[in-house]
Amino acid sequence: MSASGILVAGTSSDAGKSVVVAGLCRAFARRGLRVAPFKAQNMSNNSMVCVDGGEVGRAQYLQAQAAGLDATTAMNPVLLKPGTDRRSFVVVRGRAAGTLEAGEYATGRAHLRAAAFDAYRELESQYDVVVCEGAGSPAEINLRAGDYVNLGLAREFRMPVAVVGDIDRGGVLASLYGTWALLDDDDRALLKAFVINKFRGDEAVLRPGLDEITRRTGIPCLGVLPWLLDVWLDSEDTLEVGHWRAAAAGSGPGSRRLTVAVVRLPRISNATDVDALAAEPGVDVLVTVDPATVEAADLVVLPGSRSTTSDLAWLRKSGLAGVVLRRAALGRPVIGICGGYQMLAATIADDVESGDGTVDGLGLLPTRVDFAADKTLGRPDGEWRGHPVRAYEIHHGIASHVDTNEPDQPVAQRFLDGWAVGAVWGTMWHGAFENDGFRRAWLEEVAMAAGSTWRPQAGAEGFAARRDRMLDTLAHALERHVDLDALLALTRVGRTVVP
Repeated sequence: MSASGILVAGTSSDAGKSVVVAGLCRAFARRGLRVAPFKAQNMSNNSMVCVDGGEVGRAQYLQAQAAGLDATTAMNPVLLKPGTDRRSFVVVRGRAAGTLEAGEYATGRAHLRAAAFDAYRELESQYDVVVCEGAGSPAEINLRAGDYVNLGLAREFRMPVAVVGDIDRGGVLASLYGTWALLDDDDRALLKAFVINKFRGDEAVLRPGLDEITRRTGIPCLGVLPWLLDVWLDSEDTLEVGHWRAAAAGSGPGSRRLTVAVVRLPRISNATDVDALAAEPGVDVLVTVDPATVEAADLVVLPGSRSTTSDLAWLRKSGLAGVVLRRAALGRPVIGICGGYQMLAATIADDVESGDGTVDGLGLLPTRVDFAADKTLGRPDGEWRGHPVRAYEIHHGIASHVDTNEPDQPVAQRFLDGWAVGAVWGTMWHGAFENDGFRRAWLEEVAMAAGSTWRPQAGAEGFAARRDRMLDTLAHALERHVDLDALLALTRVGRTVVP
């Protein structure tokens, strides 16, 4: 029986696996195929809540959209969310399922493997083809024994493997050959295609090297994808955080601009919250740990964190907490999202996530945060000044209002599910900025508070439309530059002709 899916592996993290899978999902769906994305195990703090109420990696959410589907937990059955350098919080089929220590990474995952394989079987029974994303590199031979996301998955389901190499990093030919050379014979037999990603230049110059790699390995290169400037939303890896391109924002030289500094917390999570800000014409977003940059920005964002109290301690040690406090005192805009909102509270009581007990927050919002054992997962709706807002929430910390009894303090106002005092805002909701009307109205208020002349651009493309256009751009590039028929011929779908 032919394979029900194909595995897109990479020579390294951030080689382009996520975007290639998203592009394949859109391209195959445009051919009329029923296609679903899959990643057996994701290690990322960028996640999303599905319609079935569970949590999956943000990349699989995007890939499901590319396929014209609502994401489900079967598409990313195991999600590891790093909490420290040696511990990850485990999510299985969308729900919290304990922790995984560094020493258990290769040996303590049999139940995770079973959950992943069961989820794949569920998808292959429902769809024509399943496009799978690997993790890291398939040549991590030190982890091969316990692997179920790369070649372990491919071996289990007799799945062909396409290896993507990022030529922009340099050394792509050595990376492709080295991946092949490190594998044992049974794993090597699964490699069926190479794909080059992020190419700039004359392909004729590259072709002799690709031909030689094929001669030495027997594996054809089925395509060379060009550098795609406008493909950068919904990144899975924190490696990609801050790769926003000002040119992609659609503003010309000399235009009025709004500067946004996003604090790069050590355990930053759901950094994709600010993608929509970076996509807004005239808004420049920079992820930074530089106090001077944070001081000078029109808006500062304290993003989500997978370890709120330890990241708050780091914020104080780095001097950035003092910058945030000075900004607030001067009425200069600051917003905290989820973990960042928790840091703005008066107190934080955490005996669940960190075990740090009760610690002082920055005291900028009249809230107390108590960590609950059960994680809150939801897709709430709300509004702000008449603008509808649809969002999602993923958190253990529960924020409640407290009366400061300080008459000189500005009056606190409700802001989505949270609070605002002066030019300091806080919310637990992720994804709120993806709502175009709300985002633009709020940014206009931020600009006025910051003394900026920036205003929303009339007729600017909405965020959802921009994301969909990005997916079409990916699909078009794959259709033009990669032999999709050859890839499909490796699966049970066989050769499919575009209608």
